[in-house]
Amino acid sequence: MKKIMLTLAAVGLAATMTCTAEQDKKDTTERLDKAATVLHEVMAAPDKGIPDEVMDHAKCVAVVPHMIKGGFVFGAQGGRGVATCRTSHGWSAPAFFAITGGSWGLQIGVEGIDLVMIIQNEQGMKHLLANKFQVGADASAAAGPVGRHASANTDWKMNAEILTYSRAKGAFAGLTLNGADVRPDEDSMKTVYGPDVTFRSVLNGEVPAPPAAHAFLAAVRGARADAAAR
Repeated sequence: MKKIMLTLAAVGLAATMTCTAEQDKKDTTERLDKAATVLHEVMAAPDKGIPDEVMDHAKCVAVVPHMIKGGFVFGAQGGRGVATCRTSHGWSAPAFFAITGGSWGLQIGVEGIDLVMIIQNEQGMKHLLANKFQVGADASAAAGPVGRHASANTDWKMNAEILTYSRAKGAFAGLTLNGADVRPDEDSMKTVYGPDVTFRSVLNGEVPAPPAAHAFLAAVRGARADAAAR
């Protein structure tokens, strides 16, 4: 009887683990698809999206679709996103990350926002490749300019390693984001790439992109191609 009970418990545990793994895979695929949708919609907004010059200059693009925010004006925030970096062979496979905490620009009454971060130089890319960094402390950040073209008299290229944007309730704007911690989402990384693939190796272009990443990478390539063509 004891052996039967142990066998049933083992079968139940295996089934639970299988269901959990399938759900994790579904969650990461949905995150990639939602991130692609965010980029498509932002870049399609006439004169209200990320300027062409910013996208053309980008070293890495990171998107957190529907990031959850709590509190009134300032409060607890948390979300999970995907990032890709430009390599000598094109855009890297997406790496999964989590972002928590920090002080934000005014977002009164907003429960969920889409967050876009444009890493625009080599130093910012180094911070992203690290195991963890803090926006505004380790890596300088600024609210990104909005519009079809960045004004020639702005200093967006000079003063920040990361440009940050948010979209809430249809409104898209540069976002002041400081103090937020960005770190690899180890669980999602293992789900997609297995236990031995690192965050750094993915963003360095050493790992092939999974089929589920096609839409997201196509959105990034499309955004930069549109910017370069204008």
